[in-house]
Amino acid sequence: MTTYRDRAEAGQVLADRLTALIGEPDVVVLGLVRGGVPVARVVAERLGAPLDVLVVRKLGMPWAREVAFGALGPGGVQVLNEAVASRLSSDDIAEVNHREQTELERRERLYRGGRPPLDLAGRIAVIVDDGLATGATARAAVEVARRLGARRVVVAVPVGAQEAYELLAAEADQVVCAQRPEDFGAVSVYYEDFHEVSDDEVIEALTATA
Repeated sequence: MTTYRDRAEAGQVLADRLTALIGEPDVVVLGLVRGGVPVARVVAERLGAPLDVLVVRKLGMPWAREVAFGALGPGGVQVLNEAVASRLSSDDIAEVNHREQTELERRERLYRGGRPPLDLAGRIAVIVDDGLATGATARAAVEVARRLGARRVVVAVPVGAQEAYELLAAEADQVVCAQRPEDFGAVSVYYEDFHEVSDDEVIEALTATA
């Protein structure tokens, strides 16, 4: 098992596995908000590609928010893990949906600023996160990218669970995962510094790479 010093180092390791995309036209690197953005920033700089953000919200169980039963993305995209969601009532699902949709819209306004909505028509979308646990958020991101017209969707993460990797491999055009430990646990275990990324960090990354 490899432990990354921080998300920037994870981004460097991940970028080494994406060098085939250097010089490819129409590549855009999309950081999943918020933890994926510092990783994506390093990848975008290495590939010489623009950086943008994709706001996707995890739908967490009411009594254990870290356990996802699905995810939401812009444009009304919803992905559900039916095996987990079936344990909830329709009212529970509606309440979590409402809360996360409100936060998704807030972040879209904040991060996009005055910039136009994300347009991926004809682009190669490289979706980057800091790790892959259940895969629900990344699956929603893949669907969002396809709905926005991406011609190819690549998911890239420094570490991921094997089961989540296999789920994504069936939906994305390519999944690049630097390590897939057998006994995965939590994403945070693979980082020395796994602080909660702030809105300011996301905005600074977008401004610096604009």
